[in-house]
Amino acid sequence: MSLNRHATDTEDVHFRVIAPLPTPVPNLYRPALDIAMPVHDQARELARAVGRLRSFLRHAFPFSARITIVDCASSDSTRDVASSLAADLVGVRLIRLNEFGRGRALAAAWMTSDARVVASAEAGLDIDMSGLPLLIAPVISGHSEISVGARFKALRADVARRLIPSVVNRSWFFDAELLLRARRAGMRIHAA
Repeated sequence: MSLNRHATDTEDVHFRVIAPLPTPVPNLYRPALDIAMPVHDQARELARAVGRLRSFLRHAFPFSARITIVDCASSDSTRDVASSLAADLVGVRLIRLNEFGRGRALAAAWMTSDARVVASAEAGLDIDMSGLPLLIAPVISGHSEISVGARFKALRADVARRLIPSVVNRSWFFDAELLLRARRAGMRIHAA
């Protein structure tokens, strides 16, 4: 901890700021894949959905992966559940947004990810995760910049960082606009 003192010209004003000095911490966990899971008022199903996806990623997925829960202005206890999951589980992080919007959630997660590939998943419990490796393979191998499946989408993180700033719609049509911009840029899009 560092003690910083600031002298002033005024005799009657004295203050002291005590703040910890930032310590560089090496990034010990840089995953190949980061799956964004936008949620809004889904406290009841969130823990189970994250548990299922995390179990699949740990046991049946050949690459390192992280789940990024993006809480989109939930008004129920979703924020507390998500905070607990991120604090207790390795490979789970949390982003909190003050506004609702699936596109806004994906943009926030993908733009801040350090993974090579970013993807999206819904928090619903009916997701069939068996197709996830087939969706991710063309992107990780370099065959395609983007891969689209029924319930998942994946793209190279550098492509996401290049395309997202130009995407205007940060709501439900975010995916469609992102794909349209990718197609116009001549990127390879794989349909899984």
